[in-house]
Amino acid sequence: MPRTNQIDMLTGSLLDKILIFSLPLAASMMLQQLFNSADVAVVGRFDSPQAMAAVGSNGAAINLMVNLFVGLSIGANVIVAKYIGKNEQARIHDAIHTSISLALISGVILLVWGLSVARPLLTIMDTPDDIIDLAVIYFRIYFLGTPFIMLYNFGSAILRSKGDSKRPLWCLAVGGIINVILNMILVIVFGLGVVGVASATVISNVISALMVMYFLMREDSPFTLRLAGLSLKRYYATQIIRIGLPAGLQGSLFSISNVCIQTAINSIGSYASAGSAAALNFDFLVYYIVAAFTQSAVTFTSQNFGAGNYGRCRKVFTQTMLAGTFFTGIACVICAVWKTEILSLYTVDPEVLYYAEVRMIHAVAFLWLTNFYEISGGCLRGMGYSTLPTTIILLGCCVLRIVWVYTVFRIYHSFAFLMDVYPVSWIITSIATLTGYYYIRRRFC
Repeated sequence: MPRTNQIDMLTGSLLDKILIFSLPLAASMMLQQLFNSADVAVVGRFDSPQAMAAVGSNGAAINLMVNLFVGLSIGANVIVAKYIGKNEQARIHDAIHTSISLALISGVILLVWGLSVARPLLTIMDTPDDIIDLAVIYFRIYFLGTPFIMLYNFGSAILRSKGDSKRPLWCLAVGGIINVILNMILVIVFGLGVVGVASATVISNVISALMVMYFLMREDSPFTLRLAGLSLKRYYATQIIRIGLPAGLQGSLFSISNVCIQTAINSIGSYASAGSAAALNFDFLVYYIVAAFTQSAVTFTSQNFGAGNYGRCRKVFTQTMLAGTFFTGIACVICAVWKTEILSLYTVDPEVLYYAEVRMIHAVAFLWLTNFYEISGGCLRGMGYSTLPTTIILLGCCVLRIVWVYTVFRIYHSFAFLMDVYPVSWIITSIATLTGYYYIRRRFC
């Protein structure tokens, strides 16, 4: 296979390879969010605040289920990377074909689920009456594309397991550019509003997924994907689920707590929902830098742990932590200092802008704290310990946030106090996860 598409994670220097792997991955995830946020920006600028709130308020509900299955792709990444470290080519081949089979099954399950529960779920979330019909439409159309979302995520995880984070970026770039163009045409020209941006999102997901599948089908052995060879081998599926399910549950549990927070935001009104939706785009952008270095920690740790290079695993932790915190810190400063200027890209409504700026100051500006629990948890997953970080994050972030909504927020019914739950939960979770990581690491390195 071409050397340009693979990184030697087992020997030589680390920091340069971590950056080569992480920065394109961060760019791809940020690019994906920018393209997704185009949905919010276009309807906010060219439709109405209600349409903007309808699209933005779907995020927590969509992630509630999607994250569960996207988490399984982390299991695929860890298992394939482990076999690369062990140089077991036959197992690499079988793990890849099982992973893609799981992606297809997951996508179909999500499709059926999304079409079935859209209105009941959004009703439970206390979605305002003036936006719920539009929110249901966006939700259902979005889920038509979930089989392709799963194919993209699992396919990208396989490519990243060998150090290739560049081609998934190109796939997203092509799909995302098409998404933006279609947003403009369907909303501005044809006036389709929410239907237009939802349809554009589905089409872009289809294109990105097909591109990833094309790359996998043209890989050299043992990474070659053969559609006729797709099968769900129990041994590999069990390993993928064992690692990926806790990670997926973590994402879904995050979404449950975020659903509770979104419900609290909705209780303040549609302007708060719209403002939160605008700032949430930058929340995602900054977080994806953390996620990229976390994925780097998972992949580098998996390969080296599989090869028995335990001391190198320790260096992976230190260097991904330092690099992730540095780059995230820069992004947080930008969001805090130039919040008004960048938020004005999404809305010019003064009331919506007020709520958006509050979220930027009270939450987004402190996102650098998430490196401490995400990267340490990623290293634990790379070593095969996936349940421990999930349990800690469940208690430190999810449970705490739900308690906050029903206690502190009820006493101080303020949007600012609601946003304060984020940095508080990040600090507590980071302390606990770091403690767990150092405890486990002592056994090996």
